[in-house]
Order: sequence, then structure tokens, then C-alpha cells
Amino acid sequence: MNVAEFLSSKGVEFDELPHADTYDAQHLAQELHVSGREVAKTVLLRTERGDFALVVLPASRNVDFKKAAEALGEGVALATEFDISQSFPDCEIGAVPPFGVEYGLQTIVDVSLAEDEQIVFEGNTHHEAFRIGFEDYRKLEQPLVVDIVAD
Repeated sequence: MNVAEFLSSKGVEFDELPHADTYDAQHLAQELHVSGREVAKTVLLRTERGDFALVVLPASRNVDFKKAAEALGEGVALATEFDISQSFPDCEIGAVPPFGVEYGLQTIVDVSLAEDEQIVFEGNTHHEAFRIGFEDYRKLEQPLVVDIVAD
């Protein structure tokens, strides 16, 4: 899935934000001069059954694995880099867009992102990012929105 083509095909207004390569969401926020609270980072989790789920949360926060397990109804662990490359074969290694549904994954979004008018997220590469309205994102992805971040 090419993120720009996907958003265009769905009629979603977006800003494409090319930038120098970044390899984590906090550096993406710094590179784009936006708050880490507005940049959505993605974390792939492996469930006890061996399935995967995508967690989307502010770049400035961390996943609370106990809350994630409660939301999914089973234990979870951080997926490996190999798992990520297999789950997102059309992306640069480590680049994970927040559209789990397009990859057959359940998506969980932290409630704090739902409070933002817009979110910024990484595309298929480490040098592209996108800004869209959160409500557009919610309509496209239909994620489970819960408190998922560590206190």
C-alpha cells in the first residue's frame, strides 16, 4: 500500500511532509518541528496466539503492555524487526504506517490522539510523513480507541 495513493483513493485531504530520514517518531517530530503529542508512532505487538496488533500512540509516550493486553483480551509482547518486515513488506524496514486494517491487523489508538484535530505519521519510508485530520483517520481505520499509554 502506498500511503499517498491510498489516501487519495479514499478522497482524504492530506499534507505530504517530505523530510530527511528519521528512524523513530520522536526524531520525526523534531525534524518536522511539531509536538511529539501530535506525531503518531506505531508499535507492532504479537499476541499470545501469534497474531499481531498495531498500536498507535503519541510519539512522546510508551505502550503500557498491561493495558494493551486488557484491550486485546490476551497477553502481548513487542514484535520483532523480522515480524515487522513480514507484516509490512511494502515499507522500508521499520517504517510502519498507522493503517493496520490495510494489512489485516487490528488497530488500537490511544485516546489522547483522538483529542487532536490532526495527526502526523510516517508513511512507507523513513523520509515521508503525512498530516491528516484525526476524524478522517478514524473513518478510514475504525480503530479501537482506548487508554493504552504508560502513566
